[in-house]
Amino acid sequence: MLLRTADPFREFDRLSQQLAGTTNRPAVMPMDAWREGDAFVLEFDLPGIAKESIDLDIERNVLTVRAERVVRNGDWEMLATERPRGLFSRQLVLGDNLDLEHIDAAYADGVLRLTIPVAEKAKPRKIEVRSTAAPETAAITT
Repeated sequence: MLLRTADPFREFDRLSQQLAGTTNRPAVMPMDAWREGDAFVLEFDLPGIAKESIDLDIERNVLTVRAERVVRNGDWEMLATERPRGLFSRQLVLGDNLDLEHIDAAYADGVLRLTIPVAEKAKPRKIEVRSTAAPETAAITT
């Protein structure tokens, strides 16, 4: 069986993917980020990746997300290889206003979701204004 495509630029795309996703230079995973109430939410697309191959590290305020899609080995001839394989990696510098001790990580349907709460010290707060007694006026003597 021969699988052919009509796209003359497909070979360029394939070469670009191979260059971007080697073990020497990991491929970047797509990400969305937004604020939701008192937390920041990050979602990374990692379809086809086992939860056990996902690694999250924080050093100082740098978050590193690593995952690996295993390359299949076997006695067959690949007819198409369009899905990136190998190591995926992404690093993000997180602000000082986040509570890095309470990050929640969940993985479902090929999407890794991190919820990072805003640190208590960074949340807006009211400052009470107290009243003081009016300063006494000095008597003027002549």
